[in-house]
Amino acid sequence: MGKLAVQKYFSFTILVITVLLMVFTLTGLFGGDVTPAGNTARAMLVYALPLLIIGNIVFMIYWIVMRRWHWMLFPLLTLLCCIPYVGTLYQIGSVDEEGGKEKGIKIASYNVAMFNRETSGFISQDILSEMKKQNVDIVCFQEYNNQSGDKKNSDYYKEYFPYMAVGESDMVIYSRYPIKNFKNINFEMTNNSAMWAEIEINDKIYRVYNAHLETTGINRTLHKAAKMTVQGFTVDNNRLLNAIYGNYTVGMIARAGQANMLAMDMRECEVPIIVCGDFNDVPYSYVYNTMLGDKIDGFKECGAGFMYTFRGSKKVRIDYIFHDEALEGITYYKREYSYSDHYPVFMKLKVKK
Repeated sequence: MGKLAVQKYFSFTILVITVLLMVFTLTGLFGGDVTPAGNTARAMLVYALPLLIIGNIVFMIYWIVMRRWHWMLFPLLTLLCCIPYVGTLYQIGSVDEEGGKEKGIKIASYNVAMFNRETSGFISQDILSEMKKQNVDIVCFQEYNNQSGDKKNSDYYKEYFPYMAVGESDMVIYSRYPIKNFKNINFEMTNNSAMWAEIEINDKIYRVYNAHLETTGINRTLHKAAKMTVQGFTVDNNRLLNAIYGNYTVGMIARAGQANMLAMDMRECEVPIIVCGDFNDVPYSYVYNTMLGDKIDGFKECGAGFMYTFRGSKKVRIDYIFHDEALEGITYYKREYSYSDHYPVFMKLKVKK
């Protein structure tokens, strides 16, 4: 085979990979439009979007270097289609945590991981101190534990947050404004749940949702595998990967059903809505799209920088604050506290004029 033939074969191979990357990326961008049940492979492409975008950038540079401008259009057009997705993870600008001098409602969402199950109450009180520093008016906690030794964490919180709505198991909403009504929303066959509280702010009622959707199951599977290894059992890598994939897909389908349940509840609401929580899912997924509905993603509206909320090796955004169009975002940011495996997100809102 001659040199020219080898070059043509190599270029053709790169072109095929370029086209496949385009197809997979565009499919991933719309993977969240269908329920994961029966569409697992398509739904899973949403999670690969960051890698697919990087691949398109690499191949666009390749075709530019090769001066094949017509082939360069494939990754270029694909990347242009990805701009809205990238906006859910990164926004140009700098963070203004105070939101200037504009007055508004400060809300926070934080998965506190049971305060690391420590019994002295130090972590819960430290988090309360941080909420005071951030001038938070309403905070939604997931994986909350009210018991701290022989005392209750709510005893410390009630001085700053005089109003409290307790959900099922590990959910709570604290507020500096009066809570007029609340409801627990239980999910079947899981410890996860959601709740809402209707809060009166300046003579107007707002409904604040606090959601903790089904976990991915990855950490639980890895922990079980590590425990078996310590006990002297051999863990087959293929079986481990199959278990991770199986647990993840089951969790993905469960979250989709939970999101549908919450979306139906939201449609029946007649007052402005704010949605907070740990969704355990990434932007553009079916869960993200369903929970968002016709609401506004606070980070896309007024956030800045690279947004990820899971504290660990996986830099993913799974904690959110959305709001009704009747409200307007002033600022949105996270704080990198080390109390939990999640970072809290904060948002300042005002009534739209």
